[in-house]
Amino acid sequence: MQREHLDWPFFEPRHRDLEQALEPWAAAQVRDVHGDDVDADCRRLVRMLGAAGWLSHAVAGRQYGGAADVIDTRSICLLRETLARHNGLADFAFAMQGLGSGAISLAGSEAQKAQWLPRVARGEAISAFALSEPDAGSDVAAMQCAARAEGGDYVLDGEKTWISNGGIADLYVVFARTGEAPGARGISAFIVEAGTPGFEIAERIEVIAPHPLARLRFSDCRIPAANRIGAAGEGFKVAMRTLDVFRTSVAAAALGFARRAMEEALQHATSRRMFNGTLADFQLTQAKLAQMATTIDASALLTYRAAWQRDQGRAVTREAAMAKMTATEGAQQVIDAAVQMFGGLGVRSGMPVERLYREIRSLRIYEGATEVQQLIIARELLKAGR
Repeated sequence: MQREHLDWPFFEPRHRDLEQALEPWAAAQVRDVHGDDVDADCRRLVRMLGAAGWLSHAVAGRQYGGAADVIDTRSICLLRETLARHNGLADFAFAMQGLGSGAISLAGSEAQKAQWLPRVARGEAISAFALSEPDAGSDVAAMQCAARAEGGDYVLDGEKTWISNGGIADLYVVFARTGEAPGARGISAFIVEAGTPGFEIAERIEVIAPHPLARLRFSDCRIPAANRIGAAGEGFKVAMRTLDVFRTSVAAAALGFARRAMEEALQHATSRRMFNGTLADFQLTQAKLAQMATTIDASALLTYRAAWQRDQGRAVTREAAMAKMTATEGAQQVIDAAVQMFGGLGVRSGMPVERLYREIRSLRIYEGATEVQQLIIARELLKAGR
């Protein structure tokens, strides 16, 4: 694996140390975790990541088991890139621990942080982020799931869908309309524990790259008011702050997938014998490899620029959108080229490039589809130009 990008000025020595410690661990521990039971595999990976200390980077606060008092975006990105290069489900398990507990790290009470963050960091509790609904995906303001105050409790009614870790999570950060104001300003965030009466897994959702996903249903689901995260009506802001931390890391995961595809393509091209030479001897192959390498470097530059910028405390809305759009779309192109290079083997079930082909597709959709990223970039450009 090439590591020249770690010498870029975006990184500090601690980031290089992190990647150099993670790489051999991931190669030895998670590269071949591809079982038939995705729930069991995901639980196992969360425990492994926690026991090894990697999940400490996904939560904030040293007193709660975090690696630092604030989440370092460059560390998150390096972790996701490396894990994704070895195993897509390992990346998923890591990312969801951070995304699922991110609202607690950012806006939770001391009691909420003390109860949940150490367990998340140790891999003893699995977290989930429940924002999307059947009719409210990118348009969060269209949310229908509601929570009404009743005595010292809140009562939740409604559904959530496409929820990662749905069915295996111990805690769900659920966003529901509480009505303090119209639209996005009347949404609050809540912690709902698995097994709470009135909360059920309505449906498990199967997708092309096996991950635990589900549709959730709340029917007169009563939770203590103390489970609200932050102030009433501030849930949308909490959700956007959480996504702001982790959106750039989606680009990093795509980058990891693309790097693995490039590695597989190079190995295949230089070893595949044909016409008294190798596949790599053909100019068409060389041109394709050159395009793949250039796409990867362009994605990496945008990804780590956005991560560095956020770690400096700067606004990163446009840069994160550029990184996610470029890295996910670029990875799709790189992986498709690798599959083509493998010929018939490229579509054989279980081959690394075939798994990558299925893994990458969802990254162009979740945490803001490519089209949404385009709108964000244009909006920021127009705002700056006025």
